[in-house]
Amino acid sequence: MQVTSLLSRQETDAHDPAHGHDHHHDHDHDHHGHDHEHIPVHLPQMLAGLIFVVNSYLVNWLFAGGQMVASASAMIGAIILGAPIVWTSVKDLRAGILSINELVTIAVLGSFGKGAAALGSAAPSMGAGDYQTAAIVAFFMLVGELIETRTAAGARASIESLIQLTPTKARRLLPGGKEEEVAAKDLNVGDTIRIRPGDNVAADGVIASGQGSFNQANITGESLPVDKNPGDQVFAGTQNLTGVLEIRVSRAGEDTTLGRVRDLILAAEKTKLPIMRIVDQYMVYYTPFVLVLGALVWAFTHDLNRVIAVLVVACPCAFILASPTAMVAALSAAARLGILIKNVADIEMAARINAFIFDKTGTLTTGKLAVSRLAPVEGVKPAELLRLAASAEKYSNHPTAKALAQLAGEAGVPLAEPADFNETAGRGIKARVEGSEVLVGRAQWLKDRGLKESFEQAVDLNETEGFSLIFVAREGRFIGWVGLKDETRKEAKESLAGLLTTGVRRVAMVSGDRQPVAARVAREIGCEEVVAECLPQNKVDFVRQTKAKGYRVAVVGDGVNDAPALAAGDMGIAMGAAGSEVAIHSATIALMNNDLRRLPFLVKLSRTTRSVINQNFLFGVCFILIGWTLAAFGYINPIIAAVMHNTGSLIVVFNSARLVRQGEDLEPFKPATEDAAAGTTSAGQLAPRPA
Repeated sequence: MQVTSLLSRQETDAHDPAHGHDHHHDHDHDHHGHDHEHIPVHLPQMLAGLIFVVNSYLVNWLFAGGQMVASASAMIGAIILGAPIVWTSVKDLRAGILSINELVTIAVLGSFGKGAAALGSAAPSMGAGDYQTAAIVAFFMLVGELIETRTAAGARASIESLIQLTPTKARRLLPGGKEEEVAAKDLNVGDTIRIRPGDNVAADGVIASGQGSFNQANITGESLPVDKNPGDQVFAGTQNLTGVLEIRVSRAGEDTTLGRVRDLILAAEKTKLPIMRIVDQYMVYYTPFVLVLGALVWAFTHDLNRVIAVLVVACPCAFILASPTAMVAALSAAARLGILIKNVADIEMAARINAFIFDKTGTLTTGKLAVSRLAPVEGVKPAELLRLAASAEKYSNHPTAKALAQLAGEAGVPLAEPADFNETAGRGIKARVEGSEVLVGRAQWLKDRGLKESFEQAVDLNETEGFSLIFVAREGRFIGWVGLKDETRKEAKESLAGLLTTGVRRVAMVSGDRQPVAARVAREIGCEEVVAECLPQNKVDFVRQTKAKGYRVAVVGDGVNDAPALAAGDMGIAMGAAGSEVAIHSATIALMNNDLRRLPFLVKLSRTTRSVINQNFLFGVCFILIGWTLAAFGYINPIIAAVMHNTGSLIVVFNSARLVRQGEDLEPFKPATEDAAAGTTSAGQLAPRPA
């Protein structure tokens, strides 16, 4: 029954008395404007009190002359159950805080006092009923507190499970290849650790040797495992499904991506929606108002039961739970898909965003070269052209070589072992493949090597649109060319269309690349507004101009060179933030993977969350107004009022819980055995590794 964020309600919290009237809310560490004591709930104590109350009913039913025993039993039960509530109110008042705890205390003490008065009157048999009322009201209030506490604990448990994902032990390699088992917290940057199949990774690092398939759903939200090879980055808390690997530690302890993810989620819990700040600010006036209302009911009816019922039903738990429960559910749904929201106010902001501005490279495109065209001359098959070019470039680290090798792997084209490998940096490669001299490189480089044919006339692609062309010759004869480009993300067109469907009115792309390149990418993804050849400051100016026209702007970038633009928007969304410290800190929302489908989902989740919060608030207000009316006119007694109070709280909790299942369509179910056995080429295509 606290006016607080549900997740921050921990018994270990320090309560500063001076905090009670502090209305300042820090953006990142929002504390409670009227934070008061929590009612301590102990299940054995509740059960003991309940036993005494049940005993009083049994004595009344079974023994005709047992009224005094029944009254004594009910009184003991009322004292046991009411003591935590009364003591909490005393501590509140000593701290100078007036809270809704006092409403419950007055209701419990009123019933208790009425029972004591009855015992001293000519009708002592009436005392048992009033003591029973006091005990049952206290019991149901403690049950309500228990429900809220358990709800908070359950939500926190899903977050704290992030800690358990990181193993406490690690196998550190010593000189000579020997292993030693050390505590994960004792790992240092530069250490090498061994990861076996089924192990969780103990620290962020880079694969030094070995290959494996990793389940990294807890970091990036990807539902399929991802292949990792030497040189690839791995994250603490992800699970190695196959292969034995040696990993060189790059970040350990709290500095890991998992540690930052956990810190961000916990920081989000401490923030509040603006409407909850208003509730906190004015809730201090609520208790006096209810006391005045109770006094009016007493003045007109002189019925203490009605006054007690009014006080009990006035406890606005359903109203208070309206926002925190929905926020917890929304944060859980977003985190499950690798969407980290730093401030819950951004959940509300996302619903009002009506313009998205995208960076191009690394955001709408993969940022890596991919083969888009194989053009062999007559008499040469495309697979043969690919095999010769990829074999010749097998030992090159150039992006072109990686793109050729990737396509060959996907197409199942076997590569030959090159001999006499010779690379001219940035221009081309000469190697002997199966006895034939093969040249792969730029047109001028091949001409410099003696190729006389006018092979450039065969090209029907425009290099100014961002295509990179390489030409292939075998034994001095031109055999074809290969076109490569920075590939647009497969889901980009679908995602931008999804944003427009949700009601976003403006989608634009800003890029530092040349106009023809930006225009080609825009055509491929269906983006009508393009601004090219932008310096970082130009991007910031464009964002500000868009905001000046009345738009609420979300800026989406890779977080590396887009930090100023991300900060300039109403909301900054960093793509592929896993492992990127800059990305995580430069944006208000971090997408841990590069799946653009998360953006329409984020907008829909935000709107659904806002709708659920409004439903909860409306229900909470109506519930209290109806309860006041029924209590004031004597239609419900204090016990029914206590039952209604808990029922209202549960309805709000269950209504908010619907949000947890949002986004299930973005993570298709895959049995664990199928995940492990599935080819990870498809995983790499569907869920690209973080850039």
